[in-house]
Amino acid sequence: MGDMAHALNLSSFAYLAFPRSGLATPRLISTYPVEWTSHYLRSNYQEIDPVVLDALRNPEPFSWGVGAHSRAYTLLQQRLFDEASQHGLRLGFTVPIHDDRGAIAALTFATDQRVAAFERCVDTHSRVLQLTALYFHAHVRRTLFDGDEIGVVRLSRRELECLQWASQGKSAWEIGCILGISRNTVAYYIENAKEKLGVRTIAQAVTRLAAANKRKQN
Repeated sequence: MGDMAHALNLSSFAYLAFPRSGLATPRLISTYPVEWTSHYLRSNYQEIDPVVLDALRNPEPFSWGVGAHSRAYTLLQQRLFDEASQHGLRLGFTVPIHDDRGAIAALTFATDQRVAAFERCVDTHSRVLQLTALYFHAHVRRTLFDGDEIGVVRLSRRELECLQWASQGKSAWEIGCILGISRNTVAYYIENAKEKLGVRTIAQAVTRLAAANKRKQN
């Protein structure tokens, strides 16, 4: 993806997977400067970013930045754009990715080049960029996000395994023997799962797991 963006004179890209719940955090894969992405996520900018907000509302690809359609921004949103520009992210083309429940991700190609060159690239290759975004999203979901969802919360593979064994009455020591990990590691995964699910006990987590499995079967 990075090589393709570079070949089209789009200096960088960012793939942002939106969480289904406030309990989760966004997943980001990008070639943006690390200091910018760290600052962006640490500041929870995805909650006020006009690009993200547009991607959540509208499934159609769109351009943004200098020379794009003008609109009124809040002071915080304008500061976000100013800070992004300082890191070479002045113009962008964003492809929202929606499913039957709404927006699930967005892939943005960004550049710091002048508007004319950027617009020519988008006009010429917009269809390629859209298809590439969809294929990249499918690849990411298939190969990197190896967890499963319970309701709207995504658990890692290990967290799910530990909960499944716990639902069968296995202790942390027994689960550790089955999975080849330590008892403390099992406890760590279970605590993470409980925090993501917003529950306090294993019994409550197992109840949510059973309810989710029942919904899937139906």
